[in-house]
Amino acid sequence: MMQHKYLRSAILLGLLLTLILLVGACATPSAPADTGAATDSGAAAADAEPAATGRGAGGDVNILFWQAVSIANPYLSGGTKDIFGASIVVEPLANYAPDGVMVPRLATEIPTLDNGGVAEDLMSITWTLRDDIMWADGTPFTAADVVFTGEYCMDEEMGCNAASNFTNVESVEAVDDYTVKISFSAAMPFPYGPFVGSTSPVLQQAQFADCMGLKAQECSDQNFYPVGTGPYKVTDFRANDTVVYEVNENYREADKPYFARVVLKGGGDAASAARAVLETGEVDYAWNLQVEPQILNAMEAAGNGQVVVTFGPAVERLIVNFTNPDPALGDKRSEWTPDDPNPHPFLTDYNVRKALSMAIDRTTIAEQLYGAGGTAGCNIVPNPPAVRSPNNDDCVTQDIDGANALLDEAGYADTDGDGVRETPDGMPMKILYQTSVNPVREKTQALVKQWWEQIGVEAELKSVDAGVFFGGDPASPDTYGKLYADIEMFTNTWDGTDPSSYMGNWQCEEIARAENQWLGNNIPRWCSEEYDQLYTELTETADPDARNAIIIQLNDLIVQDYAMIPLVTRGDVSGISNSLQNFQMNSWDSEIWNIADWTRGE
Repeated sequence: MMQHKYLRSAILLGLLLTLILLVGACATPSAPADTGAATDSGAAAADAEPAATGRGAGGDVNILFWQAVSIANPYLSGGTKDIFGASIVVEPLANYAPDGVMVPRLATEIPTLDNGGVAEDLMSITWTLRDDIMWADGTPFTAADVVFTGEYCMDEEMGCNAASNFTNVESVEAVDDYTVKISFSAAMPFPYGPFVGSTSPVLQQAQFADCMGLKAQECSDQNFYPVGTGPYKVTDFRANDTVVYEVNENYREADKPYFARVVLKGGGDAASAARAVLETGEVDYAWNLQVEPQILNAMEAAGNGQVVVTFGPAVERLIVNFTNPDPALGDKRSEWTPDDPNPHPFLTDYNVRKALSMAIDRTTIAEQLYGAGGTAGCNIVPNPPAVRSPNNDDCVTQDIDGANALLDEAGYADTDGDGVRETPDGMPMKILYQTSVNPVREKTQALVKQWWEQIGVEAELKSVDAGVFFGGDPASPDTYGKLYADIEMFTNTWDGTDPSSYMGNWQCEEIARAENQWLGNNIPRWCSEEYDQLYTELTETADPDARNAIIIQLNDLIVQDYAMIPLVTRGDVSGISNSLQNFQMNSWDSEIWNIADWTRGE
């Protein structure tokens, strides 16, 4: 067994190396002259004169998410827009700053080996909570709330979206009112999964006590109007439309937040969102501007706002459905169980998945549709550099001839001359390819459709309203978790710079299915014993270099088996008004992580 002294040295060295590498990963590239898309670390209007200061002095701040918020409980939705919207209200013990470094939020400090917060054997982490935090209803925040939140998410019947954050958690216990100890069933070299980052905040026990397990989805008031410790509280929630937040009078910083209200409007599309912040000045911040760079440049020239871009872990990818989505199957549609994996008629064939990937020209997608906001990508984990695999770069080269040859050899032929190949048993190779409504995504779909036609695969394109697609409504047939399609396309990421918990998303036990309200994170329904065993090894490995090597292997298992097909390593692209001050773009946590600090200049 590794000696504690070595463990400690290895962890400290690994954290130092990660930080050094992260500086390079987070550096914002300059915009090419032919695209002109602005890039910035996120600080806005540095030369503007500050307006009157003090809590509520700033009136309204207007935010636009064209992917509308559908729920304010991040544990019941994997949609980034829902997690960001909730982060205005509910908070974790610590957040990740724009440089990827953890900063305490509800805790007094970050537990480490040096300060004794992380046990020498890496089997536990102890958090000391601030004793001056009040919930928005005026009651004290204590360790009991943290303990409850752990039990809430780890309830097996609940289908918690953040379950992978609690990997190997054996218990969460209150040592006293302001001390929480998290014990693990195995040594955890990176013990910061639970309650760190916007995906894993603390909920109020008193409010959610009756929402455990299967009851979680039924608690509408709690899920739409959570009582939080953040700078604002929800006062009006209209799902998939508008959320209004007002100042939390019990917020811990007496002179914050500056804005009296936050009005978060949803709907429309990315282009209209960009126009509202850059051209017309109707809003102060618009998130996720997936708009062609030429259009963004023209809008930015109006002089009302600026585009901000940072690069983190975001990857636009195709999700391959390993189960059969045929509507005729009824309740078994896209449903996987250990006893019946319900295989897809042809996407379970490795040769088909590989051919679909080979036919795609990722460079064209990146250059034409993303500009400075994206590069051709071949990995699910693109950053930080220490965990970026060097083994998949050949995906950048399109190979239509090779894809056709591969399908020919595998026995897929166009026997009736209609341009569409058939499987060896006669089924036409027709794919329902879905994504959220978004001009860049829809143009990506159109390009991919053309390339797949060149290899004899027909694609029917479908776009779903983003608020619905990324929502967590178990009754909706159009959520990304249901995957009632053959292929779907979206981006997701993780909090912080260590992707360990994120890699847990593709374990067999994480497969999205009816049993977990389709909130499991393994959307492809891809089950690999080799992957599960390797992930277990990751959770038991302390040496930083060895951990990085395992993460690369896990990435390669997913990518090289084409369970997911990476397309573009995406920059996070948002827009802010020239008058908004202290906005800090953040690729490692919620972009709204510091909304309490936002002000307006004149």
